Amino acid sequence: MSETEIDKPAVLAVLNQILEAELAGVVRYTHYSLMVYGYGRIPIVDWLRGQASESLLHAQEAGEYITSMGGHPSLGIGKLLESEKHDIGAILRESLEHERSALTLYRSLLKLVEDREIMLEEYARQMVAAESKHVTEVDKMLRMPGELEPFTM
Repeated sequence: MSETEIDKPAVLAVLNQILEAELAGVVRYTHYSLMVYGYGRIPIVDWLRGQASESLLHAQEAGEYITSMGGHPSLGIGKLLESEKHDIGAILRESLEHERSALTLYRSLLKLVEDREIMLEEYARQMVAAESKHVTEVDKMLRMPGELEPFTM
């Protein structure tokens, strides 16, 4: 394999990990949306369901890239561990961990395709930007009002 060729098996493996992680996001965010109680329920449920819908779109997009490369999309699903705590803080902390994990996968894909395959490189860059934004949004939701420093677990 030359320096300008992609490592197709490695790219397909990461794309399948992305597919599985995004499908786990669909399940995770849907579950969370069902477990929210209290005065702020409606906007939080709306946000969580929006995240579930977006995860499904991301999974479908990863699957399309897999099949366009002649690969077979995984029927697996990513890690679904949860703390069994359903307060908003616990849900957001688990969400932050999930978003950071997805960001790591998209960065891995970018490293594999950068300067080798422009379509996948652009896809990976867009997804790194999108997942970075999600991490930032969840981080801000975990901060106390007026707190400027990023959230630390």
